[in-house]
Amino acid sequence: MAPRLLATSDLHVNRTENEAVVEDLHPTDPGDWLIVAGDVGDRVEHLRWTLSILAGRFERVIWVPGNHELWTPSDEEVDAVGPARYAYLVEICRSLGVLTPEDEWPVWQGDGGPALICPLFLLYDYSWRVRPDMVGLDEKAALDVAREAGVVCTDEFLMSSDPHPGASAWCAERLEISRARLAERPAGMPTVLINHWPLTELPLRILRHPEFALWCGSRQTARWHVEHDACCVVYGHLHLPRTTWEDGVRFEEVSVGYPREWQNHELVRGPLRQILPAPPVEEHDPFTAWAISKGAPWGR
Repeated sequence: MAPRLLATSDLHVNRTENEAVVEDLHPTDPGDWLIVAGDVGDRVEHLRWTLSILAGRFERVIWVPGNHELWTPSDEEVDAVGPARYAYLVEICRSLGVLTPEDEWPVWQGDGGPALICPLFLLYDYSWRVRPDMVGLDEKAALDVAREAGVVCTDEFLMSSDPHPGASAWCAERLEISRARLAERPAGMPTVLINHWPLTELPLRILRHPEFALWCGSRQTARWHVEHDACCVVYGHLHLPRTTWEDGVRFEEVSVGYPREWQNHELVRGPLRQILPAPPVEEHDPFTAWAISKGAPWGR
């Protein structure tokens, strides 16, 4: 079997069942690469343990942070927060030979390539609004509506953006850094854009709690898949694994999620998703097929 570019996210290894999932992850070819699109776990030790295993098995591992890696629980071994915590995680990855958004972007030369693999760290700025009555509200008012609905992301308690005044400011900085790097990419080369949070609104339309969209990225990335010649966009965060298409570009939500989700929701899907070469197009991805069977009105 030829080498493949594979992806996973939201491994959440602070759950025993999810530790077992990681222990069972293996390449099918010695040349396989693996994208890990954030939320490995809640603590530094979770990231170190997981990536040390995966880096020893796959030819190349590429990581981007999710919100859980940026949490600082009260008894965490490292008390750094915000950008300082992120920098600490980057150094752990580098010590393991794992690529991060701060490293030189590699080119996939296998089947389906060449393609520039672009790990991004973009955060969120509360600008996605899929609940109609939240459209047009400022950030504070939108957050108030979410709180009244009983929807508040745990980031608001465990993730610091210090020295930035908040997540929106940190997100603005990360967007500028990423725009500058994308502007310097080789002209005409297709890209694989990787970010923990969704880049577009479409995946957010199926959220059970639409208020949660506030913590799901930034409207500023809505056209990046077109502007930066993406052949595929890889993301996680939603725990709704599915394949969608926008403007002819394939989007892969690659999360594993929590045991209650992947054990009980009848999702017939493994923990690794093939990104390149592009897999055969299915009539419906497993999540969409399951949702349609339950009467969901949306599809591919």
